[in-house]
Amino acid sequence: MENNIKDSVYLFQGGTLVVPEDTPEDQLQNQIDINLVDDLLSKANIKSEKIDRFSIKGLGDRALISCISIDSGEVPKGLKAVPIRQVMNVLCKGIMAEGSGPIGQIFRCCHINQWRRESRFCGSCGAPNIDAEKEDIARQCTVCGRLEFPRISPAIIVVVVNDKDEILLAKNAKFTGGMYSLIAGFNEAGESLEDSIVREIKEEAGIDVKDLRYIRSQSWPFPNSLMLGFTARHSSGEPRADGIEIEDVRWFTRENIPNIPGYGSVSRYLIDLWFNKQL
Repeated sequence: MENNIKDSVYLFQGGTLVVPEDTPEDQLQNQIDINLVDDLLSKANIKSEKIDRFSIKGLGDRALISCISIDSGEVPKGLKAVPIRQVMNVLCKGIMAEGSGPIGQIFRCCHINQWRRESRFCGSCGAPNIDAEKEDIARQCTVCGRLEFPRISPAIIVVVVNDKDEILLAKNAKFTGGMYSLIAGFNEAGESLEDSIVREIKEEAGIDVKDLRYIRSQSWPFPNSLMLGFTARHSSGEPRADGIEIEDVRWFTRENIPNIPGYGSVSRYLIDLWFNKQL
């Protein structure tokens, strides 16, 4: 992990990007002058132990990206916190968030930032971790020497279509505003991705599927996922919500599509492929 901080930085507080309060939406991807950040943090009397400064290699050209992270609490005066999902919705403008673009860089920094906050202590002996000297991005225990790397949790997300070319959409219990999306879930230990797809769809929607086909993936730092997008065809069974994670699940036509996720996410990308008859 690089310790040198450049003249401009991304500022994070947990899963939010912190920017000057007068920043317009179309400039959320811009880094902040480090002197301004230091001045505002100083005026807010934020103690140094509450501030984490780090630089990482970015995506694409691998140029260093500098970041500063502050602990949760009141946002310093003169700044505002913007949820990363909101940043994505604003910046993507009808396309999926790509790793090589500005939102991909922000995703990477956000993921690493949250991992650093959660890896302050060794998972084996409990001693403090420090940045490993000989690794690009790693923490190392000061007592037992155990190395820890950023956690990436694979998860599947699936477009299921039936013989009528209808799409299966579900309303998760956590969704607001009547939003529906695709069936998704984490890959479990010992499973292939195909196993995960069959299990998740059966558990949450009560149907069987066939003809699984991989489409594409997306980094999803909420907090540490890698979303792997697939298509599948309905094989048997009638949709029924599990009543735990899923409140409602049903088939939709292009004429009665409900409220769906915003642009930028792989879920919206996959739904749009079906909607535009590109699957």
